[in-house]
Amino acid sequence: MRQATVYIDSEALQYNLNRVKQLAPTAKIVSMVKANAYGHGVKDCLGALNATDAFGVACLAEALEIRALGYQQPITLIEGIFSADEMISVLENNLEVVVHHQPQLTWLRAHKKHYIDKGLKVWVKLNSGMNRLGFKVAEIIEVIQSLKAEGFTCVLAMHFANADADHHPLNQQQKDQFLQVKAACEPILASCCNSAAIFKWPELNFDFVRPGIMLYGASPFADRSVAELDIKPVMSFTAEIIALNHIQAGESVGYGSTFVSKNEMDIAIVSIGYGDGYPRAFPQQNYVSIHGQMTAIIGRVAMDMIAIDVTGLDAPLGTVVELWGKDRLVDDVAAANGTIGYELLCRMSARPIRKKL
Repeated sequence: MRQATVYIDSEALQYNLNRVKQLAPTAKIVSMVKANAYGHGVKDCLGALNATDAFGVACLAEALEIRALGYQQPITLIEGIFSADEMISVLENNLEVVVHHQPQLTWLRAHKKHYIDKGLKVWVKLNSGMNRLGFKVAEIIEVIQSLKAEGFTCVLAMHFANADADHHPLNQQQKDQFLQVKAACEPILASCCNSAAIFKWPELNFDFVRPGIMLYGASPFADRSVAELDIKPVMSFTAEIIALNHIQAGESVGYGSTFVSKNEMDIAIVSIGYGDGYPRAFPQQNYVSIHGQMTAIIGRVAMDMIAIDVTGLDAPLGTVVELWGKDRLVDDVAAANGTIGYELLCRMSARPIRKKL
């Protein structure tokens, strides 16, 4: 059987959740499990996250999957509902919605009594400069005040555009606007910290923090490693060597013959490719790990296979190769591919076998 395998380390996931608790001890934790738990598999992750206060998802379908698995923690739909008829499922499953434009307010108010009677909070999104979702300052204060007057319990929410950047001027603008609205709407619950902000601005943790990538053991910062942040990789992505070749100087490897050997070398073919979710385009040299030792990928990544340099290594048929995990970090693979760890994790295909450690 082809052995492209994704391993999910439940203990590492629990460790990272506890790390959030250390950093934000007075805030409730809304663990972000959208996009199939950032590609890790919701079913494989929820048990390890059971001690969280709530879950965050992008849409109703993701919330219903969690409820179908038997988890009863509060769930927030961070993009809100997409049509009026979704409010029926929201109420039936005790879900909480974000509102970020006027039609959503209309849909919410149509079910006001039921929503309030269930004790559900409504999250009101501030657009403080990211310009994706939310009400601007002048509008959101009126929205929150009117919702509160109608009996809703509101959470003022915002998302940072540049929390990973130390000196970006928009950070201060977003902080100032959030604090301005919060002061105008007191008393009110508040939430603005994603993974990067949890590390950087503990004074902004307020009532709810919303960790995402840090739960899965990847760094929200380009210049700070998971070891520096004291978080642990949760996913290990591996495959096996399925063929060995010895090539001479001047011979090429793979599609397009982009790699030409300068010397005699031993190469191994590994059963992994972009059909499994492994990235194809590498503007920089990329590596895999064999028993903790880094070795280079040579030639182009194909749909089902890659070639690696195993010259001088003890790497027989069946040797396990780590594509990313505890030795070859997903953040480093992403950097070599000109992207971020989030993308690689989220675009994993369904083909690799999945196992929990």
